[in-house]
Amino acid sequence: MTELLFRDDAYLKSCSATVTDVSERGIRLDRTVFYPTGGGQPGDTGVLRRADGGTIAIADTRKGDSLDDVLHVTAPGSVLPAVGETVTAEIDWDRRYRLMRMHTCLHLLCAVIPAAVTGGQISDGKARLDFDMAGEALDKDGVTEKLNALIAADHKVEPRWITDEELQARPELVRTMSVKPPIGYGKVRLLDIAGVDLQPCGGTHIRHTAEIGRVEITKIESKGKQNRRVNIAFAP
Repeated sequence: MTELLFRDDAYLKSCSATVTDVSERGIRLDRTVFYPTGGGQPGDTGVLRRADGGTIAIADTRKGDSLDDVLHVTAPGSVLPAVGETVTAEIDWDRRYRLMRMHTCLHLLCAVIPAAVTGGQISDGKARLDFDMAGEALDKDGVTEKLNALIAADHKVEPRWITDEELQARPELVRTMSVKPPIGYGKVRLLDIAGVDLQPCGGTHIRHTAEIGRVEITKIESKGKQNRRVNIAFAP
């Protein structure tokens, strides 16, 4: 089990940690700032800095065998650390921050388009969401305008927790049709954009919507009879 420091403070760029396990799957630490792939958000990249000044490149971060199990996947040819070794885990902050901004923007997109989400993906500088919208048309410029208005309004963004029972009593909070939030652990993490959007999410996000910057809807596609795919990117 790994202490997930990013869960409470997504702005942490590094931390001291102890290596607890090394295998072909990756390196486990007792605590980490590295976010593992999940919820459409890619895993973090970065380095583990050793006491002797050497670095171990982390090419990806993935979930292990449980909710709090994180695997730091090394770049090919890396010299691996020893169990018990102390390292400094340091993420590629610029990349992470772009992912945080885009992930938060997708929550705003859910407020602009109030339909069930059937899929999605976040990448560096762009993303997409698929919506269950049978026969409905979307105006690309109109969605862009509404989205940028929400961004500019600088709404506060913060995570909070509810119990499994509270979530079950409020099924309308779950917007995704294909992926359900993990329950059975006693509590579920929500992302709350004040007065705009509230839904379960375990990803990393910014603190205020103005940090996102201007965006644009680059394309809206029909993917089957009911799916509308909305592609988004940071404005040039």
